[in-house]
Amino acid sequence: MKKVILYIIVLTVASCTQSKTEQSVDHSRHMHGSAGNYADSVNAGLIKDTLKGSPVRTAMANFGSNYVHIQYGSPGVKGRTIWGGLVAYDQVWVTGAHQATSVMFSSDVVINETHIAAGKYALFTIPGKDKWIVILNKNWEQHLADEYSEKDDVVRIKITPETLPQEVQRLTYLVEKIDADVDKGSIVMLWERIKIVLPFRNQ
Repeated sequence: MKKVILYIIVLTVASCTQSKTEQSVDHSRHMHGSAGNYADSVNAGLIKDTLKGSPVRTAMANFGSNYVHIQYGSPGVKGRTIWGGLVAYDQVWVTGAHQATSVMFSSDVVINETHIAAGKYALFTIPGKDKWIVILNKNWEQHLADEYSEKDDVVRIKITPETLPQEVQRLTYLVEKIDADVDKGSIVMLWERIKIVLPFRNQ
């Protein structure tokens, strides 16, 4: 009799466990289905990045003996007004998302006739309707511009933004060579319909 009762208990527990497992699987499928149906307002091909918010990305290139490396958070447009909306005019902007955008030079460079020592810097901008100010700052390890201080700037340069013919959904950095000169390059920022170019040359 005891063996029969024990057998019934084992069957009952197994049945309940299976039911819970099936519910869990069904719920998981529902969640995956929901994610798969997510439609980015601009570019459906960026679903995975959109679900993560602002993924961390890198851009890098060699210029002669100099290695340039950029790390940044990449927010998306997602149907929002960017300039004068999400990004305010005439205020210091991290020019990315979350942590400050960092730029590392393995060798000394010259930007706007200013000597910049090899090392890592934060790249900030002050967007304007007609002109932008691009800044390299010593304090590269900070959240957004919370700890930004002008006294830590190593260079400021005023740049006229270019208008892109097509929208760039994700904020994107490029490190590009200028012509065939291995000692000259530019840091390029693209987002929405704006392009900013910061030229540099090896020291």
